[in-house]
Amino acid sequence: MKIGPKYKIARRLGAGIFEKTQGQKFALSVERRGQTRRGRAPSEFGKQLLEKQKMRLSYGLTEKQFSNYVQEAMETKGANPAETLHQLLELRLDNVIYRLGLAKTRRAARQMVSHGHITINGVKTTVPSRRVHIGERIAVRGGSKASAMYTGFAERFMETTSPSWISWNPKDMEGSVTLMPTAESASPAGDIAMVLSFYSR
Repeated sequence: MKIGPKYKIARRLGAGIFEKTQGQKFALSVERRGQTRRGRAPSEFGKQLLEKQKMRLSYGLTEKQFSNYVQEAMETKGANPAETLHQLLELRLDNVIYRLGLAKTRRAARQMVSHGHITINGVKTTVPSRRVHIGERIAVRGGSKASAMYTGFAERFMETTSPSWISWNPKDMEGSVTLMPTAESASPAGDIAMVLSFYSR
């Protein structure tokens, strides 16, 4: 997916959504920009658009992919659209891998899956968008465990906070989704209510 100038986009959105914009330099530039920027306050539509773009790019999705998730969430009967959209995005395989700390960014997690390093229920999958269901066994493929990218992972994992909705054994490099993610257990990448309002126009 072609994105464009990442630093400029992240600064406009006011969020370090790319790996290169997650350092102190970016945070300082956003702060300075906020202090010097003048002009009219953004309209309600403008705010909704920014939140939509921030959330879409945080998960690394195209406009069509993201709008399909929104449509599914809004059309799911008997469900809260905001909760449903959040769960749909969080249960993507590439996001689950990212949340576990197996990859530093969602983009890296997507590449990890695409290159065949991950299995679900013992079967290799190369589809980053694959939806993970409660109880399914996620694991690093046996042949990939010796890869340099996983060297010392068990030690690094002990220094991170494991998501409460995922069970993971760092020694065996396998686990599963045990609960549905919530806004409390997995912080949304943007204001979901504004995103839904944008698509409800």
